[in-house]
Amino acid sequence: MGNRYSCLAAVVGLSLLAGCAWSPKAQEEAHAKLATTAQLDARFMQLEAAVDGQCGGQQERFAQHQQRLDGVDADIREVGSLLRGLRADLAQAEREPQTVVKDCAVDSDIGNKELLGRSEWVGLPSIGTYLQARIDSGADTSSLSARDITPFERDGDNWVKFKLALEPDDAVVDAVRDKWIEAPIERRVRVLQSNGEASRPVISLLMTLGPIREQVEFTLNDRRQLSYPVLLGRRFMMDIAVIDVAERYLHPRPEFPEGAPASDAPADEARDIDNAETPDQS
Repeated sequence: MGNRYSCLAAVVGLSLLAGCAWSPKAQEEAHAKLATTAQLDARFMQLEAAVDGQCGGQQERFAQHQQRLDGVDADIREVGSLLRGLRADLAQAEREPQTVVKDCAVDSDIGNKELLGRSEWVGLPSIGTYLQARIDSGADTSSLSARDITPFERDGDNWVKFKLALEPDDAVVDAVRDKWIEAPIERRVRVLQSNGEASRPVISLLMTLGPIREQVEFTLNDRRQLSYPVLLGRRFMMDIAVIDVAERYLHPRPEFPEGAPASDAPADEARDIDNAETPDQS
């Protein structure tokens, strides 16, 4: 009897408990407190947008900071390069000896070479006269102004006779102005001219210029259209003379019988005007 009451009490208790758990009202209240799926998705999207906005702003600020750092780094590298260059220059300056250039007077005798101006007086002892000459390293052979150039033969050798081709105001010993001059032909040179090719005889004459006394080869051609009756080229100057183009008439005019004294030379030099003259390539 006692067992039956105990079982009945247990059944009633379980029924009461089951009635409370399965109550429809309690279940609706529990569901009301839970969020729907749509609400959760919307909330997640809001959080994601907020996070993206914060991250995007931070990335932009980071990029700006990185750009500034790159600029500072470039400036530092440039300054470092300049400093290294300055150190190298200072080290080079310490290693190299300082060269002091002193002004010194120019000696008229350059070693064993004679100093000449751009124009000088020359003497031709075999002819017996002085003449004004232009010194021109651009010309190869020297040249003497001549006219009435006439080749002839003497004892089987080729000779030439000629007269000096001079203007009325050219300084010369008057006795030789119209004198016939004879000399053996050393060789001939071909010269290209506007009207074709010409052949000019070359003779050798003793010439003096200051302390210089040399046999010089001259081509014979009429130079009356030019400024000087004599042109001295680089073959004459080689190994014996140098030119100072800022000077003229560094050496006195030689004297000859029947000629004017050397003291009269400055008057003739004063008439010497530097006209433009085409270098003689003969």
